[in-house]
Amino acid sequence: MAQSSTRKVGIVGTGMVGSSFAYALMQRSIATEIVLVDVDRERAEGEAMDLNHGLPFVQPAKITAGDYADLAGAGVVVMTAGANQRPGENRLDLLQRNADICKQIVPKIFEHNPDGILVIASNPVDILTYIATDVAGVPWGRVVGSGTILDTARFRYLLGSFFEVDARSVHAYIIAEHGDSAVPVWSLANIAGVRLRNFHTPSGRQWEQAAMDHIFEQTRTAAYEIVKRKQATYYAIGLGLLTLVEAILRDQRTVLTVSTPVRGNYGVQGIALSLPTIVGRQGALEVLDLELSVEERTAFNASAQTLRDKLAQL
Repeated sequence: MAQSSTRKVGIVGTGMVGSSFAYALMQRSIATEIVLVDVDRERAEGEAMDLNHGLPFVQPAKITAGDYADLAGAGVVVMTAGANQRPGENRLDLLQRNADICKQIVPKIFEHNPDGILVIASNPVDILTYIATDVAGVPWGRVVGSGTILDTARFRYLLGSFFEVDARSVHAYIIAEHGDSAVPVWSLANIAGVRLRNFHTPSGRQWEQAAMDHIFEQTRTAAYEIVKRKQATYYAIGLGLLTLVEAILRDQRTVLTVSTPVRGNYGVQGIALSLPTIVGRQGALEVLDLELSVEERTAFNASAQTLRDKLAQL
């Protein structure tokens, strides 16, 4: 059994995403030890110092800056290292830069922590998840990309706002690429079992196709809008990573839209994409088979082809 039963978490990359995740992880108190690794050792040390000074306000934990050797025994290692998305860039523009970084980092992680689960959060996350799985040479499910967990959260938030309900009561997914070819699963979206097309708010608001199209467009372009205003997105993905890592450490078997190498779903293979997946102590356990509409299956296949074409350029 993989050592993911331990409550030690490693974070490789202490930029805004990595440090936001570390901050959220410390507050939730699900990790007894957090190790920060960064090519900029002083940055990692500074983040560790700052986090440690907050420990009197939360549950005890050991937080240190370290090297790859210090990742030994971690139940989960989260890789957030990589170049940031610049204003005007899409996630696939980061491919060459971050693919090279991924190929350097992943072998070092598994050299020192061969039995843990690796979570990829660097972009483009789907292609990097596929590359990392290949480079690591581990069984399917041991490398998990954060995928569309953030897209799905944005989608549910916007739908909840429109339909005037708590976003946690909205059951809707964004699948396929974490990027421009993401696919909204409208055919199965519901609030407490009521399909969105049949839902009426207390004030009388109901499904409007133009409004739904706008909600998906807001979901799809959210990162561009945030990057334009504050150069990076990090709080929401930090919380998303917290939910993913908690599902692993506590073996919660939570369904999350994480990215894994697709094994024939909807006729697709040869790339990693996001689908609702049961996540537990061993990482990704099982991908759920959604009854997608013909249009959604077509869009899923088109997204896969887009990413395969990019991967082939490497």
